[in-house]
Amino acid sequence: MNKLSRGLVILSGLILVWEAIVLFFQLPPYILPSPWLVAKSLQLNWHLILTESLPTVIETLLGLLLGVIFGCLAALIMAFFRPARMWMLPVLIISQAIPTFAIAPLLVIWFGFGMASKIVTTIMMLFFPITSAFFDGLRRTDPGWLDLAKTLKATKMQIFWRIRIPAALPSLASGLRVATAIAPIGAVVGEWVGASRGVGYLMMNANARMQIDLMFAALISIILFSLILYFSIDKLLRVAIYWQTEG
Repeated sequence: MNKLSRGLVILSGLILVWEAIVLFFQLPPYILPSPWLVAKSLQLNWHLILTESLPTVIETLLGLLLGVIFGCLAALIMAFFRPARMWMLPVLIISQAIPTFAIAPLLVIWFGFGMASKIVTTIMMLFFPITSAFFDGLRRTDPGWLDLAKTLKATKMQIFWRIRIPAALPSLASGLRVATAIAPIGAVVGEWVGASRGVGYLMMNANARMQIDLMFAALISIILFSLILYFSIDKLLRVAIYWQTEG
């Protein structure tokens, strides 16, 4: 059974369980709508959901891109400058320890209700997994490779570009996969706190109006986007880091 078939089987099973819960407990639509009602809401509101999804997609992609850039830079600085590592590691841990919901309202105040605050929220969520994964990979270069490079009179720059960076890329890829999976969450959380557009904004409005079917439809759109983004990045990483061994 290929991945697509397994995915369809899992999806069908989840829908059946969902429908069974609604029927067994006789839940009203304002508590848990049936899959049929959510599908109908998707059909009726697809244009609205698509329109509101565009800002969320842009925020997610920009946050992911900038998060990768900042995370990689931080990992490189910590790996090659020990004094900087002593100062940056506590900041890295603190950035992860602060709950996103606690800092998100401040980000809205500082950066406004536009995309900037949502992008910053996404970057903060991605910074730790990217930095920690890449930093760990840079620290764990095979000593045999380094000794061989020194025997061959390789310069520090050659060792850096041709050995340490390629050896650390599989670790970076693992962190990037985690970051890709949670990137849409950062954008949606920022929209929940304060926004005038986006899927998170649509979900908050639907929840306030007790349009739970529309809320679920918006949630499904986020899930679909997250899956597409994750598998696209995963495929790209498998092609780019072709020397990575499969477990």
